[in-house]
Amino acid sequence: MNINSYGLVRVAAASPKVKVADCEYNISEIKKSVAYAADENVQIVLFPELSITSYSCGDLFNQRTLQTKALVALEDFTQYMEQFHSTIAIVGLPLLLSNRLYNVAAVVSHEGVLGFVPKTTIPAKGNVAEARWFGEPKYISEQFVNLNGEQVLIHKGGMIFKTPFVSFAIEIGEDLWSSAPPSTNLAALGADIILNPFAAGERVGSDVYLKSIALVQSARCNVGYVAAGASSGESSTDNVFAGSTFIAENGKMLVEGRRFSLEGQLTIADMDIEMLRSEKLRSDFLTNKEMTAVVVECDTEPVSVKALHRVINPHPFIPSDDEKKVVLADVFSIQVHGLIKRLKHTGIEKVTIGVSGGLDSTLALLVVTHAFDARSLPRENIVGITMPGFGTTSRTYNNAVDLMKSLGISIKEISIMKSVTQHLEDIEHDISQHDVTYENAQARERTQILMDYANKIGGLVVGTGNMSELALGWATYNGDHMSMYGVNAGIPKTLVSTLTRWIATQSTDIKTREVLLDIVDTPFSPELLPTDKEGNIAQETEHFVGPYELHDFFMHRMLRYGDAPARIVFLAEHAFKDVYSVEEIVKWLKVFYRRFFAQQFKRSCMPDGPRVGSVNLSPRGAWHMPSDAVVKAWMDELS
Repeated sequence: MNINSYGLVRVAAASPKVKVADCEYNISEIKKSVAYAADENVQIVLFPELSITSYSCGDLFNQRTLQTKALVALEDFTQYMEQFHSTIAIVGLPLLLSNRLYNVAAVVSHEGVLGFVPKTTIPAKGNVAEARWFGEPKYISEQFVNLNGEQVLIHKGGMIFKTPFVSFAIEIGEDLWSSAPPSTNLAALGADIILNPFAAGERVGSDVYLKSIALVQSARCNVGYVAAGASSGESSTDNVFAGSTFIAENGKMLVEGRRFSLEGQLTIADMDIEMLRSEKLRSDFLTNKEMTAVVVECDTEPVSVKALHRVINPHPFIPSDDEKKVVLADVFSIQVHGLIKRLKHTGIEKVTIGVSGGLDSTLALLVVTHAFDARSLPRENIVGITMPGFGTTSRTYNNAVDLMKSLGISIKEISIMKSVTQHLEDIEHDISQHDVTYENAQARERTQILMDYANKIGGLVVGTGNMSELALGWATYNGDHMSMYGVNAGIPKTLVSTLTRWIATQSTDIKTREVLLDIVDTPFSPELLPTDKEGNIAQETEHFVGPYELHDFFMHRMLRYGDAPARIVFLAEHAFKDVYSVEEIVKWLKVFYRRFFAQQFKRSCMPDGPRVGSVNLSPRGAWHMPSDAVVKAWMDELS
């Protein structure tokens, strides 16, 4: 499995065992880490600041003996790296140039030393006195360093190392928490990953502070961020080092290593470069004329792996357990306050809403009741209309009525069977022919009832359709497709279920909670086809269009990141391992693309509704797509 062809790159943050001022020992430990990393198909491995000498050398940095030993160790390491054609290593050392010493990171591959990156911010206060030994890069006049007869590039204005799969750059230690981190410009100029080799004595809370800054910077710059801190072997005199290692990506922590380990640490993750580039493309993070950086080409080979060092979230719209309380409360509040604004602006104090006993109408009704409570409007002004048809089951009917009763709204029951039968007769359609005409006639009749009853009471029709249905076009045009305000338009189906279950757990009313939980457990169905002999649902949506959890995953990857079909299949295969086969994933992805492209015309005239997350299908800003775009290119990739 070649992960590079799917936009992923394997990186590692290493914190090997070290001895202060023992370059031979330190480089031997670095070699061990590189060998292990290469066995794990790591393509970029980062070592801590001044990792060849150790960071804690103090005035020994000014000793010519240590400087020479560091260069000898680097030469030895460079020869060692010749065998690894897929791995690049970044190590640190003091480098003497024109009678001034610099704290640099050396980028080493099988091609040799590709470049030296100098530390920009040299701390000179408190207990950190690097300025005592190291100069600022502004003093560097050379462009190349003679290293054993080879001319190695060094540049004070920034360097980007470009491989066939990823571009990366380096900032060292305090560079990150300077007022203008070099990574900001480097990311704008094309760096996908920022590597930070650092060495910082531990203080209570310092690790949390460092990670918070790194996470924010990775989010600001739409980059991956790899940090490797000096290990406990650095500990000396008044300072203790913990060997902190972590890998972040666009504001999210991917993996963290164990701190205060007496053994070396190697923290590995597969970074999603394709996603990062997509995020950067969508952002306003632009360069200006004054930004410059030297680009260094790196010849590295792709890697094939057996398993990913990365968790692919199969349900991207559903928050984690740690985030659930806050995120779901926000989602629900956005829905509620969107409707409040519409009611307030129009001066309308009554609504109609179709209540089927299904998930979508249930969530919409909960939104309406909370909006009315917030505006101090009586719940009697909410007219819930249940409209039994040919496919209505006793379970959904009873749940609809019980829910309306428990919420204290006005209840109206209007059967559509007589009117639909008459309508089918009028248009000369055989009622025994259960085709799209038969189904849509029911959906449009229900919408007509809601609209006309809203007119009768001077009210507004609240729509219940969700975003997954909009993506698939699983809505009757000018039927349940239409309303005067669609409160669920920004909520995918998987989130509808999660949100409704969460609201149920927050309810103090036992009866309401019981009804809500039973609704959550009811199969998805429009109930437009007659029930089976036992009176159960005969038309389950997922049997026709496929699993909503797959479609929501497809939708998120396509709309949020612009992923190509092959990449979506690859990610879905790992996200839904042991749940769906590759054949099933491809089958339903074809259905998704075919329906998504064919049904854009429905989205082009969808009603207003609150935008909730980063993915939305509103034609008024979130998703601009021609109604007649051809799906062929996407389908060809799946053939």
